[in-house]
Amino acid sequence: MDIRRRNNVTVTGPADGPVVLLAHGFGCDQNLWRLVVPALAERHRVVLFDYVGSGRSELSAWDEQRYSTLDGYARDVLEICEELDLREVTFVGHSVSAMIGVLAVKEARERFASLVLLVPSPRYIDDEGYRGGFSAEDIDELLESLESNYLGWSSAMAPVIMGNPGRPELGEELTASFCATDPDIARVFARTTFLSDSRADLADVPVPTLILDCTQDVISPPEVGAFVQAAIPGSQLRTLDAVGHCPQLSAPEATAGAILEFLGSTR
Repeated sequence: MDIRRRNNVTVTGPADGPVVLLAHGFGCDQNLWRLVVPALAERHRVVLFDYVGSGRSELSAWDEQRYSTLDGYARDVLEICEELDLREVTFVGHSVSAMIGVLAVKEARERFASLVLLVPSPRYIDDEGYRGGFSAEDIDELLESLESNYLGWSSAMAPVIMGNPGRPELGEELTASFCATDPDIARVFARTTFLSDSRADLADVPVPTLILDCTQDVISPPEVGAFVQAAIPGSQLRTLDAVGHCPQLSAPEATAGAILEFLGSTR
């Protein structure tokens, strides 16, 4: 299998620039990064891709067993790094991809220079001494709704996830992205995402890490960012002046600026 075609890999920016690898979240694809790419690509080699089952990836490569755990998605990341021989990579992971990046770095430390975790969540379900933002009943209901009527769930949930009700075009874009995903694949990815628990992996992160959260986010509340920052040794937490779970769309200048500032401090 051609990895570049499988994951619809695209590369922009100077060929000799420091590498920034952008990884999208559930129900999305690399297109959601388009507003931050120009600023990053001025001095960095920016690599974008779609996870198998998302965007313009090779759908025939999707395998339910592989993608029933976050490790399967981390393998996508590592295979892209190997195919392009990427070194000293700054991995920028949005939402569930933040923890996918943590797993990838844990598996192949030699390829990564740093991590940017954009609105991360190591666990979505509340636990004793931990607030993930959802009860177990909430997640059961969410998954049941998604599995019984994915398109209806997407139309109802995407605007809530996006936030910014005064900018309905943002919610409409996320809805369209969700609805473009094959429902059977989306159901598996959703279960993989919302039932995951990566808290135990955070203490082992060995690279400089920036955590970016937003002032309001129904998926990743402020307590989650604080938890991740406390769990990853030496990490930084920065709260963007942004609302919703997709600041790369709702506040692209602030998002790109925070990433670039971090990159400048670690090079």
